Amino acid sequence: MSYYIGVVEDDANIQNIVSAYLKKEGFTVTIHDTAENALELWETQPPDMWILDIMLPGMDGYDFCKRIRQESEVPIIIISAKDEEVDKILGIELGGDDYLTKPFSPRELVARVKRLLKRTNLTIDANDPAQEKVKVDQLLIYKGDRRVFWNGKEQDVTTKEFDMLLLFAENVNRAFSREELLVKVWGDDYFGSDRAVDDLVKRIRKKLDDIQLETVWGYGYRLRSEEE
Repeated sequence: MSYYIGVVEDDANIQNIVSAYLKKEGFTVTIHDTAENALELWETQPPDMWILDIMLPGMDGYDFCKRIRQESEVPIIIISAKDEEVDKILGIELGGDDYLTKPFSPRELVARVKRLLKRTNLTIDANDPAQEKVKVDQLLIYKGDRRVFWNGKEQDVTTKEFDMLLLFAENVNRAFSREELLVKVWGDDYFGSDRAVDDLVKRIRKKLDDIQLETVWGYGYRLRSEEE
C-alpha cells in the first residue's frame, strides 16, 4: 500500500527535498504552501499523514493542527524553525505526534514517518492479532485495530493516548516514572519536558471519566485495578 502524505510547507526548497525523499520511499505526496489550501484537500481527499510547518502565511500550523484534530486522529509530524521547548510542547499539546526542528535531515524525517505509520498501525496485516484485546475493569482495548472502549462506548483517542493507555493496561498496577513514560510513549529520541506526560494523563482522565489512573506523587502514574 502506498501511503498518501500531505506536506504543508511554504519554502520551495524544503518542499522539493521532502517530496523527493518521500517519493523515493514509495509514498504518494501532495504539497501545499498554505494551510487554507491544505484544508481544501482535507475535505476532498484526506491524506494518511500530514507533515506540517508551523510558520505559514495566513493560518499558521498550530491552528491547522487544531482544525484537523477536531475531526480526525490522522498522524501529524510538525517541522519548524522554532526550537524552544515551549514551542515543541505546544505543538504536541495541540495534537502533533512528533516534532522535528529545522534544519533537519531528510533521512531522519523519512525514518520518523515510517515509525509513526507503523505505530499508528494504519494497515493491518492478515497475520496481525487484529482482535487481540486487553481488558482492565471498564477499559477495553483492541490492539490490532487500535480501538478503545470505556464503559462499553468507543472513544476517540489520539495516537499517544492509545499508546499510553495500552502501556498502562498491559502493566496494570505498575507505577511508571515520568521519564519512563516519555521514552515508552514518545520514544527515546524525545527531548521535551515531562510536562507532556502530565498533559496527556490529564486528557485521558477527561475522556475516560473515573478511570483509575492514579498519580504516584513525586514519581509518575499507574493504572489501578482491584481485580488484579
